[in-house]
Amino acid sequence: MKNTVNTLLQQKKEGKKITMLTCYDYSTAKLMEEAGVNTILVGDSLGNTILGYEDTIQVTMEDMIHHCAAVSRGIHDIFLVCDMPFMSYQTSVYDAVVNAGRLMKEGHANMVKLEGGVEVAPQIEAIVKASIPVCAHIGLTPQSINAFGGFKVQGKTEAAAKKLIADAQAVQAAGATMVVLEGVPAKLAAKITEMLDIPTIGIGAGAECDGQVLVYQDMLGMFTDYVPKFVRQFSSVGEIMKNAFKDYIESVQNGSFPAEEHTYKIDDDIIEKLY
Repeated sequence: MKNTVNTLLQQKKEGKKITMLTCYDYSTAKLMEEAGVNTILVGDSLGNTILGYEDTIQVTMEDMIHHCAAVSRGIHDIFLVCDMPFMSYQTSVYDAVVNAGRLMKEGHANMVKLEGGVEVAPQIEAIVKASIPVCAHIGLTPQSINAFGGFKVQGKTEAAAKKLIADAQAVQAAGATMVVLEGVPAKLAAKITEMLDIPTIGIGAGAECDGQVLVYQDMLGMFTDYVPKFVRQFSSVGEIMKNAFKDYIESVQNGSFPAEEHTYKIDDDIIEKLY
């Protein structure tokens, strides 16, 4: 069944958990579709996992459009969410709408995601008025890492918790139809989830959110530069890949690959005529 804004909202109402994973390419998107994932996030985390940047701040609109379009070609039923990169929406409401439109038109996204709460409510409202669905992102927002002074759990004090609640209410009021809660204490995330009518997607925010998202290289054990506390590695695909690479190297070097079944034939008499 095709996943849409309405089906995801219905999952929240029915208490059925929403599954989301990051993805950045056609081949992986096809595998996720076959597995039955509800939603894909083409995250600006591609800056770390695909492009090798130290953070997400260097990611451009062109990067996001390129990878989102690639993912879109590999899916049919999955709902596709694409991140708005740093400074694509903070500068003005006008810029936010134009860039959100590019992600929909050129990247073929079904929804855009932007970081921030109360302060980006005007951008959310304007994007929604342009008939573009919006996923908000509050709590630990990686594009604000320099302002936070590092990757730190958000909402641990009374004032900070109240700010997160205000942010959640503001993005919903502005028209967001989904919100990611990142790096938030589990009990606070549960409270926000109960308060909101729109689905919450947790990452490091406990099990009471309406759904969960992970960076797929993290959950497959492929990205090991650092492993956040909230990550569970569901497989050691990184080790499997390294072993396969080693087997390939050995097979090429010892001559066992390519074998006869991997080669094409030509008649001997044709070869003889070449001399």
